[in-house]
Amino acid sequence: MLQLSVLREDAERVKKGLSRRNPAFASVVDEVLMLDEKARVAKQNMEQNQAEANKIAKQIGELMKNGKKDEAEQLKTQSAQYKEQAKDLEESAKHIEEQLFNLLVTLPNVPNTIVPDGKSADDNLNVLQHGEIPKLHEGALPHWELITKYNLIDFELGTKITGAGFPVYKGKGARLQRGLVNFFLDEALKAGYEEIVPPFLVNADSGFGTGQLPDKEGQMYHAQVDDLYLIPTAEVPITNIYRDVILKEEDLPIKNVGYSPCFRREAGSWGAHVRGLNRLHQFEKVEIVQIATPEQSYTILEEMVKHVQGLLDKLELPYRILRLCAGDMGFTSALTYDFETYSAAQQRWLEVSSTSNFESFQANRLKCRYKNKEGKNNLVHTLNGSALALPRILATILENNQTPEGIRIPKAIVPYVGFDWIK
Repeated sequence: MLQLSVLREDAERVKKGLSRRNPAFASVVDEVLMLDEKARVAKQNMEQNQAEANKIAKQIGELMKNGKKDEAEQLKTQSAQYKEQAKDLEESAKHIEEQLFNLLVTLPNVPNTIVPDGKSADDNLNVLQHGEIPKLHEGALPHWELITKYNLIDFELGTKITGAGFPVYKGKGARLQRGLVNFFLDEALKAGYEEIVPPFLVNADSGFGTGQLPDKEGQMYHAQVDDLYLIPTAEVPITNIYRDVILKEEDLPIKNVGYSPCFRREAGSWGAHVRGLNRLHQFEKVEIVQIATPEQSYTILEEMVKHVQGLLDKLELPYRILRLCAGDMGFTSALTYDFETYSAAQQRWLEVSSTSNFESFQANRLKCRYKNKEGKNNLVHTLNGSALALPRILATILENNQTPEGIRIPKAIVPYVGFDWIK
C-alpha cells in the first residue's frame, strides 16, 4: 500500500508513475488526496468540538464550586449539544476514513524508473539470454507424452481424486520432484538463507499484508467456514512472519527460504498453452524472501537474480531474463525480473521464476519497520523470488534432455534423485 505521506508530498511523481500502468490511476490519486483532505478537516472539527466541550466542562466545574448551580445547569444543556455533535462528527470522520482506505488499497505500487513502458508481455525487455537451444532428435515428444511413456505423472488419476490440474507424481517422477526441491533448498542454504517451513493456509490479514487481498481473492482457494486461504506461494506466510514487527537495522537483511505446495484457481485458463505441467492448480515451489533496508534492497535484488541464474546454469537449461514492463508487473511490485526456460519440444519459452522488489509497499500493509541507528522507525523493503517453481522446470528438463535411449538427468541433481537416466 502506498504511503499517504508520499502521495501528499510527491503526488505528481506518483501519478506519472502509476499512469505508466494505467492512465486511470492518476484520477484515483486525485480522489485519494481529496478524501485525505476531507479526513484531516473532519479530524480538526472533532478536535475543535472536543476543545469547546472541555472548556465548557471546566466552566461548569467552576460554577458548581462557587455555588452557581443555575448557571451551571444552563451550560450543561450546551455541553450536551457538543456531545451530540461529537457523535455525528465521529461517525462522519469514520465514514471518510473508510472511503479513503478502500480507495487507497486499489492503487498498485509505483514502477521503478528503469521499468520499461508497455501494456503487456509483448513489451517486456529481454535483458539476458543464456545457453544453447537444444536440437532434439526426430520424433521427440512434449513432456505430457514423455510422462505417459515413462509413467512419471498421472493426470487422469489426479482428476479422479481431486480434479483437473492436480497431478499425481509416481516413481521416478515423484523422486525427480522431491530431488529438485531438496536441491533448490540446499542451494539457498549455501547462499545464507534460513529455512522456514510455513503454514500452507493463511488468514485474511496475511493475505492483505502481502497484497493478495483484495487484489487476487478470485485466484485463491478459500476455506470459507474457517475464513482461511490456501497459499498461492510461500512468500505469503514467510513475509507475514514480520507483520507488526519492529526489526533492528543491524539484523538486516533477513534471508529466508521455504518450500511449499502452491494453490491457484487459475480461473479462465484454457488452451494448448496450459497442457501438461504448463499450468496447474497445485504445484510445488521453493521461495526466497528477503527483508532489507531501502539502501540495501536493489543490490539484494541483483543478488537474488544471480542466485536464480546459478540454479538454471546448474540444471543446464537455456534461459532468458525479462524486465517486466509497467503494464505486465504484479500489483505489489516496483521492479520484477522474470526467468523463462526454453521448451525445446514445445518450441517456446516458459516462465519459471519471478524475482521482485516491492520496496515499502508490502511493508506499509504489514506495518513492518526497523529502528535505525538514530532510533527512528522506518519501513523496510521486502523482496521475493521463485527459486524455483517446479512444474515448468520439470517439463523443460524432461523435454530438453530426451534422447532415443531415454531422458538424461542433469549432473547437479543426480545425487538428489539417485539415478542419471529415465528409461
